[in-house]
This record gives sequence, C-alpha cells and structure tokens, in this order.
Amino acid sequence: MATAPVLTCAIIDDEEINRLTLEHYISLTDSLQLVTSLDDALQGLNYFRAGNKVDVLFLDVQMPQLNGLDLLRVLSDPPIVILTTAHEDFAVDAFDLRVTDYLVKPFDYARFSRAVQRALQQHATPAATAGSPAAPTAPPDNDLFVKVNNKMVRINFDEVLYIEALSDYVIIVTDKQKYIVYTTMKALDARLPFDHFVRVHRSYILNMRRIEAIEDGAAVVPGGNHVPIGKSYQEAFFRKLNRI
Repeated sequence: MATAPVLTCAIIDDEEINRLTLEHYISLTDSLQLVTSLDDALQGLNYFRAGNKVDVLFLDVQMPQLNGLDLLRVLSDPPIVILTTAHEDFAVDAFDLRVTDYLVKPFDYARFSRAVQRALQQHATPAATAGSPAAPTAPPDNDLFVKVNNKMVRINFDEVLYIEALSDYVIIVTDKQKYIVYTTMKALDARLPFDHFVRVHRSYILNMRRIEAIEDGAAVVPGGNHVPIGKSYQEAFFRKLNRI
C-alpha cells in the first residue's frame, strides 16, 4: 500500500495567536510536517533566499515592512501557498498570484483541512520523468474570487455561460444563478486568465466552451440564451471558433 505523502510546510504570520493556531492544526494533520514558523515576512524572504525550501507556505497578508503578497511577488520559485488573513479584500490579487487557497480568519480545522487537501492534490500532479512520455498538463484552477454584495464569492468559471456589462457593474451568468459584480467589463476582461473567455460584443464576454449553436449573429448557450456577436468582433471570434 502506498504511503500517504507528507508535505513540509512553513508559517509566516506576525500575530502569535494565529501562528499557534496554525501550528496546532498542522500537528493534527498527518500529511503535514512543520519546518519553521516565522513572525515576519522579511525573515521569510531571507529564509527562502538562503536556499531553504518547503512544499507548502501558510502566509499572512498584512505584516509590517513587507506584506505577504509582496513577498510572493519577490520569490522566484514560491512553494504552494495558502494565504491566511483577516481581510477578504485581497482575494482577487491573491488568485492573480495563483495561490492555492485563501483562508479568512478565523477559520476552523475543517476549512483548514479543505485547503490542505487542495495543496495535496496540487503537489500530487504528476511530472514528466526522464525517458518517459510527458504527463498531461493538469487543468488550470478555474475558480476565481469576485466581490458580490461586500463579500468575496468563489465562482467556478467552468459553470459561467457569459458575462454581461451593466453600467458600472457586470453580470456573471452561470447555469444556476447570476452574480452582480462592481467592476467594469474592461477590468474584468483584463483579469480573466482563461483563453476560452472571449469578448464578442462591447457588452458581452462569452465562454466558448458553453456554446451550443450559432444562429442569426448570436451564440446560443444552455437555457436558450442568445449572446450577440458584434460585427467588429466577428472575424476574431470565428477565427478562434475554428480552432476548437
């Protein structure tokens, strides 16, 4: 029987009570081994620059002198990162930096365990070995956080049909519901990391993987909704469509 992997991990958090909580949760988790617990991001920077490595980093955001997000931007080869913070406002920036999870304090052990499971899955992604065929690339994490009604909501963008502009807001339409987000279409279009989301109209971004048909200058998506394809966008749209 294969032995479950044990991931080495580090904590960087300037608040002692938060470090102690994480240390306790890690001690309860057989798949984790704590290597170091630091109270300052500059210490963390020096730790990694000295050549030290861990599999997982539990990282606070707001710290004096150097915050957690800036530390991530400086590190050339960061480990798997799980952010731990009392503030929800950093979620969009955090996922731009491809963190694995985002824990909002205070969090319980169950929520901590779900984050650890995501880290284990990411760590287990098979890598190509010398002399063997390259392993298939793991699909990207299709979850993003968006701000809805003053809270950060995780949306699986595989479920998104299209995005519609509404003045200073956008409406993200999924199979089950709609999310109204305070942002501009231009800002959202620039942030989306998915190639299959395409601007097809000045007021619409379309998930090309959810197209069921194209008729009368519009894309038909599940539920019978028609997303118009603007004339100035048609050439680029159909060129991309032919590659699917």
